Amino acid sequence: MAKSAQKVTLSPSRDIPFDKLVLSQANVRRIKAGISVEELAEDIARRGLLQSLSVRPILADDGSETGKFEIPAGGRRFQALSLLVKQKRLAKTTPIPCIVRDATSAILAEDDSLAENMQRAALHPLDQFRAFVVLREKGQGDEEIAAAFFVTPQVVKQRLKLAAVAPALLEFYAEDEMTLEQLMAFTVNPDHERQVQVWEAIKSSWNKEPYQIRRMLTETSVRASDRRAVFVGVEAYEAAGGTMLHDLFQGDDGGWLEDPALLDRLVSEKLQAEAEAIATESWKWIEVSLDLPYGYSHGLRRLSGDPAPMTDDEGAAHAKLLAEYRALEEEYEGQDEFPEEIDARLGALEVAMEKLEARPLIFDDEEIARAGAFVTLDRYGELAVYRGFVRPEDEPREDADVHIGEHGAGGQGAELSAGSNVDGIGHGTVITSAGQALGANVPDDEDDGALKPLPERLVMELTAHRTLALREAVGRSPDVALTLLLLKLVNDTFRTSSSAGSCLDASVRHVYMSAQASDLKDSVVAKLVDERHAEWEADLPLGNDAALWDYLASLDQVSRLSLLAHCLSFGINALHEKVNPYGAGISASGLTKRMTQSDLVAQAVELDMVEAGWEPTADTYLNRVPKARILEAVREAKGEVTSQLLDHLKKGEMATEAERLLKGSGWLPEVLRRHDLVALDGAEGQGAPEPVSDAEQAEDVDLPAFLTADLPGDDASMMAAE
Repeated sequence: MAKSAQKVTLSPSRDIPFDKLVLSQANVRRIKAGISVEELAEDIARRGLLQSLSVRPILADDGSETGKFEIPAGGRRFQALSLLVKQKRLAKTTPIPCIVRDATSAILAEDDSLAENMQRAALHPLDQFRAFVVLREKGQGDEEIAAAFFVTPQVVKQRLKLAAVAPALLEFYAEDEMTLEQLMAFTVNPDHERQVQVWEAIKSSWNKEPYQIRRMLTETSVRASDRRAVFVGVEAYEAAGGTMLHDLFQGDDGGWLEDPALLDRLVSEKLQAEAEAIATESWKWIEVSLDLPYGYSHGLRRLSGDPAPMTDDEGAAHAKLLAEYRALEEEYEGQDEFPEEIDARLGALEVAMEKLEARPLIFDDEEIARAGAFVTLDRYGELAVYRGFVRPEDEPREDADVHIGEHGAGGQGAELSAGSNVDGIGHGTVITSAGQALGANVPDDEDDGALKPLPERLVMELTAHRTLALREAVGRSPDVALTLLLLKLVNDTFRTSSSAGSCLDASVRHVYMSAQASDLKDSVVAKLVDERHAEWEADLPLGNDAALWDYLASLDQVSRLSLLAHCLSFGINALHEKVNPYGAGISASGLTKRMTQSDLVAQAVELDMVEAGWEPTADTYLNRVPKARILEAVREAKGEVTSQLLDHLKKGEMATEAERLLKGSGWLPEVLRRHDLVALDGAEGQGAPEPVSDAEQAEDVDLPAFLTADLPGDDASMMAAE
């Protein structure tokens, strides 16, 4: 005979006055967790008690009920109710919904307390995000939702942003195939299609870190800290219809600008407007360029103006600042160091005085009519205007031949103005633009894996770096400079063939590097050359041949040789230029001769392009060559195993990882290597390390960042070897 299922009997519920309830010592919760009792009290005051208390009758010694009830499960709710009673917001006799357990039940009070806390299932974060969306859709604002759940409005915005990620990715998160940190990274870009594309690209690889997701989602955007964005202003960009990306979960330095083309147009328009304002000063020409190249003023005469006097108001302001500065110095005289706030105030006073003391120059009207100015941006996004430059062709007729003879007709002025769009405005001022393409992206080439020759423009830029480094080195090597000069003079004297193609133009004619990378002007060697030039220029009595003759004659032999080396260095020409078979420019044999001589000079001065500050970055090399060249560089510097870890990446990602791997390796492309070291030492320290065996590579492989992010300790090398 079948046994009938036992019927389940539930404990009855009843309302019990608050003053008849007491806490039970059987409650297992001892440690505070979750929201505070104060917040729970406010929630009960707003929406009432959502869950009944679990209670048991308190028995007297004789086993009879006392009319009091203890609470083994629901102690935090009782404490919140007690707080409301204490605040006189709830009456002591208010009936409280309770589930009453039989005092003789075989289930222990501790059992009830433990079960109530363990049986509950925490809400999945995604359900919370979506619930916030529902509340907003039903009319509640961010502030109202935040107040109801005791969080900040920023938290509400973050959770609503998480709920707005592509539905497909939310499902991956719900199934624990994606972490919360990864989901947070996807909120930086609201484009669902792009979010899914990025996830599809990384879900099967190791590079799934949040920073990688953010980088991929913002790779076509411009940071708000970019100097172009600083110059235009985010407000102006947004007013023009530009959109922004923001990261609600971590600092983003103002976010990202999504429309680089619009930003570049606004930069160009604002620079043009600034140039038009400067044109009212009656300059003959104004050159506008986002980036002025190194040596932009070569061949141009700089006007010497007089500082504008301060106005009465400016003079009074300067005197007031100076008086305060001196008073503070006297007050704290004798102390070892100034108090922090006083030191800060002195610094502020110095900046204010320097701003007033930096007077604009006043130029002669006749000189202004033949001179011009350069309008550009500095590295911080501030407008930079350089006034008072005269081109050779604009010199007074009686001085023109002399000036052109000194600098050459093909100087920088001609270089900058050639091919520009001319726009005459105002007082006959001609505004030109260099038309330099900024931030041009090299397309991801679909090469066949074969090593192709380096792009000609890149070779010219690389040899411009090498030329400047050679100038710096020869400028501090008098003996090498003398040998080089003698070589040139002997060839000119005893050989009847053309001297075209010599590594040295011993006139000396300053060789302008028409093709150069944007970072050349800020390089270490550029600063060294400029500093040395400025030191000599400050000592030389220029403009008076008689005084200059006496000065040169009075120099000691060491100083004369140093000055000779410095002057001679400006004629160094190690540039790789385009061969012209039709006679104009350099011939193939002349180019070969120039490169050979430059190698001899590099060997004599022990040139090291790594020490000169050049390193392979995405901008200077890696984004400019095919993928095969990138892999070759990593292979030479880090070995075959490391290069194989990159061969599946797209061009941009490969260049970024290669830049990190090559940093500090000393690797150089062929055109920057010392040929004598390549021949003698297998290029060690000059770009191509000695080959290592596969076993050695496997033991000490330098993994890309995205492969090591999730691996503990030495496991990275072990897994790579496998």
